[in-house]
Amino acid sequence: MTSTDVTTPMFERIGGSATINALVDRFYDRMDTLAQAKTIRAMHASDLGPIRDVLKRYLTEWTGGPKLYTPEKGHPRLRQRHLGFVIGDAERDAWLLCMRGAMEETVTDSAARQDLDKAISGLADWMRNS
Repeated sequence: MTSTDVTTPMFERIGGSATINALVDRFYDRMDTLAQAKTIRAMHASDLGPIRDVLKRYLTEWTGGPKLYTPEKGHPRLRQRHLGFVIGDAERDAWLLCMRGAMEETVTDSAARQDLDKAISGLADWMRNS
């Protein structure tokens, strides 16, 4: 099975739970420390622990892994859940900066990382509401 095998879920292609966990941790570490992410960091509670767990569960399911998000939270309704935040190009770009850096650090398969980046970029672009 190769990384470009489109029948293999992204979850498996990137390395499963261990990679999702590392990806989310590095994402929030970057959000917490990069000056370019200051505006999106301000949208979050001071304790990032709970949201880390939510994003880990969401990304696990979104990438084709075990259903860890919907049994507890229901349908993601991402745009609806984020309506209280102004998300324009700058916020999208800051979010992508953190996510792309985290992917570079954690997703070792370059083809899988490229495919994940394409999917994540589309999702981030769709989230804009301003």
